[in-house]
Amino acid sequence: MGAVFSIYAGLYYWLPKITGKNYNEDLAQAHFWALFVGVNTTFMPQHFLGLQGIPRRIADYPDAFEGWNIISSIGSLISVTATAIFLYVIYDMLVNQPNAVANTWGEPSYFMDSRTYVEAPTNSTTLEWVLPTPTPYHAYMMMPVQS
Repeated sequence: MGAVFSIYAGLYYWLPKITGKNYNEDLAQAHFWALFVGVNTTFMPQHFLGLQGIPRRIADYPDAFEGWNIISSIGSLISVTATAIFLYVIYDMLVNQPNAVANTWGEPSYFMDSRTYVEAPTNSTTLEWVLPTPTPYHAYMMMPVQS
């Protein structure tokens, strides 16, 4: 599940640049916390079941393990609900949210006053955040070279 959380983090980082739209931060946080609770509620009982000696790779399990399996199933349903929230975040982003600026993640530097930041909000150090959002096709005439 660590890879799944990383994929979601990458999507949230790059979607404003790819689509040119912002997403609702509150909905995105609801998605994260629902997925976090769902994943932990799904897999933590599996550790307890393993300590109790549940056999692996069988279609049916003894009734003694029913309680933890029900809790694990509830966690799975919470994760499915989190996935539905993510799909709604994408829908809401494409339909209702405002356009993103070129440097969505631009933050003022430590020694930059707010007036300077407002006048020049694109203080990113990488090439992709300097381009307009969404990035146009053939944005560069030649491959960029790092100096």
